[in-house]
Amino acid sequence: MARFRRKSCCALIALALAVFIITVILKSLSPEDNNFGSQFALRLIPPPRQMEQDNNIVVSAKPAQMIPAEKADRMENKMQDFPEPNYNVHAFYYVWYGNPQFDGKYVHWDHPLLPHWDPKVASGYPTGRHQPPDDIGANFYPALGPYSSRDPSVLEEHMRQLRTADVGVLAVSWYPRSMNDDNGEEIDNLLPLVLDAADKYQLKVVFHIEPYKGRDYANMRDNIKYIVERYGNHPAFYRYKTSTGKFLPLYYIYDSYLQTPDVWAHLLKPNGISTIRNTLYDGIFIALLVEEKHKKDIPTAGFDGLYTYFATNGFTYGSSYHNWRSIKTFCDYNDLVFIPSVGPGYIDTSIRPWNSQNTRNRINGKYYETSFNEAVEARPQIISITSFNEWHEGTQIEKAIPKTWGKTVYLDYLPYKPTVYLEITQKWARKFSEEQKKWLE
Repeated sequence: MARFRRKSCCALIALALAVFIITVILKSLSPEDNNFGSQFALRLIPPPRQMEQDNNIVVSAKPAQMIPAEKADRMENKMQDFPEPNYNVHAFYYVWYGNPQFDGKYVHWDHPLLPHWDPKVASGYPTGRHQPPDDIGANFYPALGPYSSRDPSVLEEHMRQLRTADVGVLAVSWYPRSMNDDNGEEIDNLLPLVLDAADKYQLKVVFHIEPYKGRDYANMRDNIKYIVERYGNHPAFYRYKTSTGKFLPLYYIYDSYLQTPDVWAHLLKPNGISTIRNTLYDGIFIALLVEEKHKKDIPTAGFDGLYTYFATNGFTYGSSYHNWRSIKTFCDYNDLVFIPSVGPGYIDTSIRPWNSQNTRNRINGKYYETSFNEAVEARPQIISITSFNEWHEGTQIEKAIPKTWGKTVYLDYLPYKPTVYLEITQKWARKFSEEQKKWLE
């Protein structure tokens, strides 16, 4: 009888111990702490609302909560799943797109068909505007559809694609406050969203300043001052390390040749009447090189470097690959930063139906590979990509999908995946990084 009691007692103790162990295990598997998807879910983007909630928790100042640090750790683990961003690879990025859901109407996707400057030529081509969502002003069709640049989920996806491609810097097309391009809306108010989204993925942002109406040295100085004071303290605001060890903002100046060298010298020369040099607003100013004659104008104007932008080999002196090595030599001699621009191809006949002679076929990625190879061979400090999402000119590396609408058959990336140009970018960004390390040995 005593033996039976001892057995019963042992059984009860064992049962109680088992219940306690199971309870502890179940608590340890709460949703906040479990590792579900550690190898799978890291590749996925949580819904925008959830990511906004995550952000709010991470920046919470409540000292009693341990969740913020845990979520921050998980976000850092997600970043480790991506390749290291290459901050010497910049991609031109456009935030001028809109749709009815976020903007009340389609913006830019409904781009007009632009007439040829010669009325006789223009008379042979169609006119009017595109009518989204099926009919858009592009020869390719985006995987995200005719999206809005204000859509947080679109920004999230774009940053993920850029980070996947090993790109480190977005060169955002920018107009000053209350200004816009001929077919768009004001975009300066979008910059906080872009900077926050970029920072989440450890990306940086530079300003690609467009030729806004009335651009001159005086309002350029005001606009640079505004950019630095409004955005300069954001962690995603890019700064370039100079040969003297300074970290200065970098600005691409599109169509810089529209203003004469003496106008730019007022702003960019140390003795200019409105100089920005050696002030809180100093920076690295990159001019656009189009024609060969512009080369001498660039140092005369006080610019710090040059870029070539156009993704059309042979279209301009600057965009012609065979000139890049001599341009680099010129830049070295004049202490200028050289930034060649590579691209996957070019086609803009959806908005300029008369411009087929400037089409550059992608050749299933070979055109892009060739341009990257030529750029790396020139040994530049930075390589820029035209573009991430300039859909009107068919230079995008963003994901595109096959689509047919009526008699319209959009171009696509077949037989490859929608990610093929992101993958090519990653390959060459890594190669560029490896080559730069060899140059410094």
